[in-house]
Amino acid sequence: MRPVIFAPEAIHDIQEIHDALWERFGPLQAARSIARLLAHCEGFARFPERGRLRNDLRTGLRLVGYRRLASIAFFVDTKQVTILRVFGAGRDITSADFKRG
Repeated sequence: MRPVIFAPEAIHDIQEIHDALWERFGPLQAARSIARLLAHCEGFARFPERGRLRNDLRTGLRLVGYRRLASIAFFVDTKQVTILRVFGAGRDITSADFKRG
C-alpha cells in the first residue's frame, strides 16, 4: 500500500467544503461528511489506480468524484498517492487550478 499525502491546497479545499457544509447543515453533519470524504481519500492507498486520467489538465492527473460532494484530483506514483485538490461539487476544473510554483 502507498501512503496518501494531502497537499496544502487540498487541506485548504477540504476546510472550505467543511465550512460550507457547516453553514448549510450544521456542525455534526459537516464533521460526518468530511470524515467520510477523508476515509474515501485514504482508500486510495489500497486501490490508487482509479478515476479518470486527465492529462489535458496536468500530466498524470487523475480525477474521481465523491458522492456529488466533491471531485478529488490526485497523482499516483510508485511511492505514494498525492491528493492535490478537492473541489466542491459543481466547480469547473481547469488547468489553471494546477499551476505550479
